[in-house]
Amino acid sequence: MTKEQFTTTYYPLAKKAGDRFGMNPEIILAQAAIESGWGSSYGARVRKNFFGITAAGSPNEFWDGSFSVGQNQYALKFRVYKTEQDSFYDFARLISSKYKTAHAVSSDSTAYAQAIAYSPYISESNGDSREGYRKGVLSTFNSISDIVKKKDLQ
Repeated sequence: MTKEQFTTTYYPLAKKAGDRFGMNPEIILAQAAIESGWGSSYGARVRKNFFGITAAGSPNEFWDGSFSVGQNQYALKFRVYKTEQDSFYDFARLISSKYKTAHAVSSDSTAYAQAIAYSPYISESNGDSREGYRKGVLSTFNSISDIVKKKDLQ
């Protein structure tokens, strides 16, 4: 799937989640693109989990408690969703409830990238780089923004 195909396919899901939880849909979609390899990851294709959300926490209206175990050295449990839209809603719900600083600045891509990258959302113990993630969110956001404008998706 190309970046353009990913954006046109999943922007409506990000828009619904953004409208419901008060977030910029392009920033939601940027994180989905990063976390899912533009929709190509096993998590996105099989689990319908576009954000790599682990199975910690209680089930909610978007996630029924189903999970599968990742096949790497960390053996993390990842949420499995019934629909792709549920993944987008659950991500926006998570950011709005647990990462309030990032949520408050989601309309400012630079501030959001900084806030989310330097929050507990990123786990350096799992090999994540805070600065790499910050830069990735920004560059991916810019790519998605360009496609949204070009395709007039708003």
